[in-house]
Amino acid sequence: MRQLAAAFAQASLLAVHRLKREQVHGRKAAASCRTPKSFMRRIAIDAMGTDSAPGPEVEGAVLAAREKLAEVLLVGPQDVLKHELSRRDARGLPIEVVHASEAVTMEDAAAKAFRRKRDSSIRVAARLVREHKADGLISAGNTGAVMTTAKIVLGTLAGVDRPALAAVFPTSQGTAAVLLDVGANVDCKPQHLQQFAVMGEVYYRVIFGLERPRIGLLSIGEEEHKGNDLTREAFGLLKQLPFNFVGNVEGRDLYNGRVEVIVCDGFIGNVALKISEGLVETISSLLKEALSSTVRAKVGYVLSRRAFQKFKKRVDYSEYGGAPLLGVRGVCIICHGGSNANAIKNAIRVAAGFAEGRVNEMIERHLAATTIGTLRAAKVSS
Repeated sequence: MRQLAAAFAQASLLAVHRLKREQVHGRKAAASCRTPKSFMRRIAIDAMGTDSAPGPEVEGAVLAAREKLAEVLLVGPQDVLKHELSRRDARGLPIEVVHASEAVTMEDAAAKAFRRKRDSSIRVAARLVREHKADGLISAGNTGAVMTTAKIVLGTLAGVDRPALAAVFPTSQGTAAVLLDVGANVDCKPQHLQQFAVMGEVYYRVIFGLERPRIGLLSIGEEEHKGNDLTREAFGLLKQLPFNFVGNVEGRDLYNGRVEVIVCDGFIGNVALKISEGLVETISSLLKEALSSTVRAKVGYVLSRRAFQKFKKRVDYSEYGGAPLLGVRGVCIICHGGSNANAIKNAIRVAAGFAEGRVNEMIERHLAATTIGTLRAAKVSS
């Protein structure tokens, strides 16, 4: 997930910056009568999630607080977190420590961890969101445990049967494409894909600012009859949506900019994700090998250093932050276990922007309208 997130960094970062600018302009009058502290969103961080926890989480929280991206609640062992904060210049920053006596490891089974570790940092952070003490949750821990905890503790939005994990892909057109689901649901029904389409459309419209993003259904051919039973039935449901559904798309359309939102089940989405990860790793390895193979290549690298540094910046995963779990009743951003402080800082920014954009409220509203429309269509056809 880390390598793919790196490839998607620039498109997502530009989108969040765009959203932030729009929010600042749109709320300028309201912001003028608020104090900076009250205007900032409050984000809870599972401080025991990364491979090097809690260092990256604490450092990321300090960076975010210094830039006034949000108020931060660091969740984990109180003594450990206070010691980490004391090693950094965090005095006066809007950072609070919330004690949690347990941590979920990568080896823990998601369901067992939820039942047995009731005071885990993931679960305590989720409770803070449920109790409206935090506007969002960030974790770089066990992905399965984070999704299970979010679904049970936060619950799902009205009209959502299953939340979906979204990933952002860069395209050759200089735009971004959102693919969902990329692993939250291995087995899906047609109505689940319809819900994913609604959530993806709203998310893209709010975060990337495009009024009518094009939606495609990932299949093995563009024709309506292509695919399996799931895609053929889902095709009919997606046609009923009041959105810009363009029909089936193929794997190559992830990167060519033909559509902005691509819908599939979690099994197919995760395979696409992992193939893309492998491709990024291979290209990076081949490029590094080529640049160091000869003296001429090394000289060429020196002459093109600025271009390579720009490219590295574009594909730096830490600029991306994390992937949103769409459909839960609250903001939940899942990060890679290898996230550094910069990644955590940017995940905080993404979570605050997600909460400020009221994405969940829009998803519920559109799902309610979709349900009513589907029922009316079924009544007319009968």
